[in-house]
Parts: sequence; structure tokens; C-alpha cells
Amino acid sequence: MLSDMTIDLSFDAAVERDSSDVLARHRAKFSLPEDVIYLDGNSLGVLPVAVGERISRAVDAEWGQGLIRSWNSAGWTDLPATIGAKIARLVGADPDCLIVADSTSINLFKVISAALSLRADRTKIVTEAANFPTDNYIAEGVIKQCGDRHQLVHVASPADIPAALDDDVAILMLTHVNFRDGRMHDMAALTEAAHDCGALVIWDLAHSAGAMPVDLAGCDVDFAVGCGYKYLNGGPGAPAFLYAAKRHLGGHRQPLTGWFAHKNPFAFTPQYEAATDINQFLCGTPPVLSLVALDCALDVWSDVDLAALRAKSEALTDYFIALVEGRCNGHGLTLVSPRDAKARGSQVSFSHPDAGYAIVSALIAEGVIGDFRAPDILRFGFTPLYVSFADVWNAVDRLAGILVDRRWDNPEFHTRKKVT
Repeated sequence: MLSDMTIDLSFDAAVERDSSDVLARHRAKFSLPEDVIYLDGNSLGVLPVAVGERISRAVDAEWGQGLIRSWNSAGWTDLPATIGAKIARLVGADPDCLIVADSTSINLFKVISAALSLRADRTKIVTEAANFPTDNYIAEGVIKQCGDRHQLVHVASPADIPAALDDDVAILMLTHVNFRDGRMHDMAALTEAAHDCGALVIWDLAHSAGAMPVDLAGCDVDFAVGCGYKYLNGGPGAPAFLYAAKRHLGGHRQPLTGWFAHKNPFAFTPQYEAATDINQFLCGTPPVLSLVALDCALDVWSDVDLAALRAKSEALTDYFIALVEGRCNGHGLTLVSPRDAKARGSQVSFSHPDAGYAIVSALIAEGVIGDFRAPDILRFGFTPLYVSFADVWNAVDRLAGILVDRRWDNPEFHTRKKVT
């Protein structure tokens, strides 16, 4: 590994960069434990300060006092759409084309099913073998539901995707930023390539929404899904979101025909009649308390410059790579994320052939929280709204100490926990 000598790796330089950071003022909006450096916002975002009080109000006043009246008086029934409009700004979508509902996996089931119905004469779904596993699992499940008429085509690398797009492809399904190595696809180019062969495109934005600008409408994307609990900071298991291009609304039926997806839910008609707007992708009763938390968390974004967000993300990740390669050389770490910041999301991953899990465990024990992804990936997420350059310097300083002293080689750090 070679350090980037164009980056000043001193702690004083990190402090200086923080002093001129235009996003630094947002850090105070988050509840950050004093003894923790949190580099795992790509797995679970930090609690925004205002969320606790907002949930308490929803419980005590809206539920406790308003009771069922709060569906109307507190706007509960409108939360999927109002929150959707807030997320729409972050991902380049028209507000009436994005809804918040269910989980990412369930929403993916809906849009794969819808897209297949729109390309009923085609049989292939193209994805990456390295895609987030649950996305491919859901696609396999939809194929089973359709009687095994379709096939899931796994391409070996991003470079192989264009060649896999033939006239029998119904869907190209990709995650915008890869969960293991942080590699980012060219959304515009791949969407255009899929459309050129007549296929529809589904993007999973779990690792990009809230970490960088996304332009769904500008890229002419057909469908997209994403979660609310990573960079959007909506809390563990927060509801997910679903995007459908306006041209696809009302022209098909998604398979989960619950009452909130009905054209008139409170008419209580015996037969189902689907809504013709984005509400057709709803299903059952919205989870109000979870939605309230996500709604409040998204208020943090009201005055965030997304171009500045991306610029800081690139700077933080470049700085982390330079520090690790400058201070941890010779200890078995290999960069697996793209070196070019323009080709990666807001995360950096290193591999270690023998001790990846143990090193991450030791780091966590010393207050630096990243995570591990099998088989050998140490993964670090950088949330520009609350991660500082000093955080990055201190994190690598602790990592270097753990490696030099082999503090990771303690039996307790080798014992795998259920969640890694």
C-alpha cells in the first residue's frame, strides 16, 4: 500500500479541514455518544436529536389523547406521501412518484412483479452475482410465484452488464452502490443501455439515498427502492421507500393488493380496484410510530446542500484511504473499494485474509464502530452530516495501534456474534 502524499495526514490538518467544513453545523443535530467514533451510518444511521421528543408527542398526545382521531387531526394517514415528498428531493424524483411503505425487500417484490407484468413477453432478470443477497432472493421468489417461466441472470462483474442486455431481458436490477466494496454504478448509462434493448430498470438506493445526490427522473429510471434507516437516519427497521416513474402509474397491478392501495380505501367495497397514482404501491395500515420517527429525521435535510454533501463524502473517504495506507502498511489490509472517489459511494472497504472480523471487533471495543462483511471485508461508512475529519484521523490512529500491538488477536474478538 502506498499513501497519497498530496494529502496532509497530520491531526492538525484534520482539525483545520473541520474548521472550514460547511456541513459541520449539522453535527449538533445528532445524538452522538462522546466515546464513540461512528463509521457505520451505511448500516444504521445515528439518532437525530429531535426524534425522541417527536415520538413522545406521537405516543402521549396523538395516540394517548387523540386516539383514532389522529389519523385525521395529526395527519397520520398522509405520512407515506408527505415523507415520500421529503425523500423525493434527495433522490431527484417528482414528489408524487415516491411513497414510503413496508421494507425494501417487500417493495422490491412489488416493483419486480409490476415490471414483469409490463414486459410479459420477456423472461430474463439481469442482476449482479455480487448484488445485495436479499435483492436476488426476492427476485428468485417472484420467479417461483410466476411458475419458473423467468430466469435470474447473474453477471460476474459490472463490465459484463451491457453484454447481458439482449431482447429477452425484462428487467435490469442493480444496487446503485455495492454493499461490500462501495463501487458505484453509472445510473444514467446503464439505464439508457437497458432501455435501448427494451428492458426496464430497478435501482436499489439503500447505500446512496442520503449519501449523495441521485437523479432518478433525470436518468429516466423506471423503478427504485431504498431504506430509511441508513443515511436517512430513520431508526432501526425504519420504513422503506418506493419510486415509480409517472409513466408506469396505473398501467399495471402490483401483487400486494392491500386496502391502502385501493382507489377508495374507506369505501370498503367487496372487490379490489387499484389506485392509479403512487398510492397503488401501498398495502396495509402504515406503521405510524416508525413513520413519525423517519418524518422527523428527514427534517435534518431541509437545508442540506447535496453537492456539498457529496464533496465532503469524497474528501472523507479519500482521507481515510490515505491514512490507512500511510499508517497501517504491512499489516495485511488491502483496499477493495475503488480508489477513484467518483466511482465509489460514501464507504470504504478493506480486506484482511485472516483477521477481518477480529480487527473490526477490536475497533468496536475501542470505540470505533464499523462493521464486517463476509468473507473478509472491514467496512466503514462515512456520513458527511456528522462525521468529521478529526473522527477519521482518530479512528485510523486507533486502528494502527490495534494492528501494531496485535490487540485484535484476543479470543473474545474472534467469536462471531449474530449481527456482524
